[in-house]
Amino acid sequence: MPVHYNGEQFAGSQSCIPCHQNIYKTHINTPHFNTSAIASEETLKGPFNDSSHEVELIDGVARMIHEGDAYYQTISSKTSDELIDKSRLDIVVGSGVKGQSYLTFNEDFLTQLQVSYFTLTDDFINSPGYPNYRFTRSVTDNCIKCHVTFAKNGDFKGNTNIYERESFIYGIDCERCHGPLQKHVDFRTGNLQQMKEDVVIKIDTLARQLKMDICVQCHSGLRAIQIKDNPFSFVTGEKLDDYAKNYNFGRPETQLDVHGNQYGLLKSSECYKNSSTMSCTTCHDPHLNQRGETDHFNAKCVECHALPKDLHKSPNLNSSNLNNCISCHMPLFPSQTMKVQLGKDTQETSVNIRTHLIGIYVDGMLQKRKN
Repeated sequence: MPVHYNGEQFAGSQSCIPCHQNIYKTHINTPHFNTSAIASEETLKGPFNDSSHEVELIDGVARMIHEGDAYYQTISSKTSDELIDKSRLDIVVGSGVKGQSYLTFNEDFLTQLQVSYFTLTDDFINSPGYPNYRFTRSVTDNCIKCHVTFAKNGDFKGNTNIYERESFIYGIDCERCHGPLQKHVDFRTGNLQQMKEDVVIKIDTLARQLKMDICVQCHSGLRAIQIKDNPFSFVTGEKLDDYAKNYNFGRPETQLDVHGNQYGLLKSSECYKNSSTMSCTTCHDPHLNQRGETDHFNAKCVECHALPKDLHKSPNLNSSNLNNCISCHMPLFPSQTMKVQLGKDTQETSVNIRTHLIGIYVDGMLQKRKN
C-alpha cells in the first residue's frame, strides 16, 4: 500500500472487514466505491463482443474489442480499414449508473480514451467533451482525484499525466474519508501498543464545515485553484479551503451546474441556511447505496417539515404529490457540463441530474422568496 503525502501509511479497505464487516459489505456496492477499478470482465459494462457497435469519427472508426483477458479500443481508417491505433483499457472510470469512461497507460503517461459507454442507450459513444475526430486527453490529479482514493503524480503539484501505477487505490473507499488507517489498524490489533489513543478521526465530532469538506472535495465543481500542496494532500479534519478553491471563487453570480457542484447548490438553499446542523450526511449515508430510494429522501424532508399539507396553499396543487417532496423541490435539470453526442449527426444531449438547490419551482423556474 502507498504512503500518503502526509507520511501516513494506507492500510487498504479490506483491513476494515474484521471490525466493520457490515459497513464494508454495503459500501462496496455504492457508486462511490465503484467509481474506478482496473478494467476487467467484472468491472466493464458494454457490448464488447458485438462488432456492430462502433463510433464513427471524421477521421476514423473506433471500436471496442475483447482479446483474451484484455480489452482494447481500436481506431481504423474509414477508407481502407487499416488499423491506426490500438490502446488497452487499463482503468475504468464510473460506476456505470450513467456510464463509464476508459483510461490507458502509455508507459507511465495516463490518458482518457476516445470512446465511453452510455448506460441509457447501452452503447458506446464519443467521450463527453471530445471532438468528433481522433483526440487524446491527458489525465491529471484534478481529473482523477474524484475517482480514486489516492494516486501519486510524477509532479508534486499534480499537473502532469505521469503516475506511479502501483500508487493507485481505486474507488472512493474507507481511507478517502477516514484518512490513511495503518496506525488505526495496528492500534486496534495490538501491534502499536506504545500509542495511548486511537488516531482515527471521529467524523461525527467534527464541526459542520469540516464534515462537509470531506464531500466538498469532489462535489463542489472543479477546485482548480490549488493554494497548498496538491489535490490529494487534504485529509479529513483539515480545512479544504486552505488547500484549494473552486474556479468560481469570488464570482457568486456564476450559474452553478447540477453536475459536480451539489455543495454550492445546497449551500444556496433555504433549508441549509436555516439550519445549523444540516450537511450532506443528513440525507446521504456514504456507506449505503441509496440511489433511487425516494421514500428515504422524502422521509428526510418530513423530519423538518412534519405537516407538508399545511405548507401547500395553492388551489391548483395536485395533493397526490404531497408525499414526493424531491420531485417538486429538487427537480431534474439538464446539465450544461455533462453532455453526450448519441450519433454522428446529432447535437450534444444534456444528461438530466437532480438539483441540490432545494426550493419552490414553478414550470422549472426557482421562485425567489421575498425577505
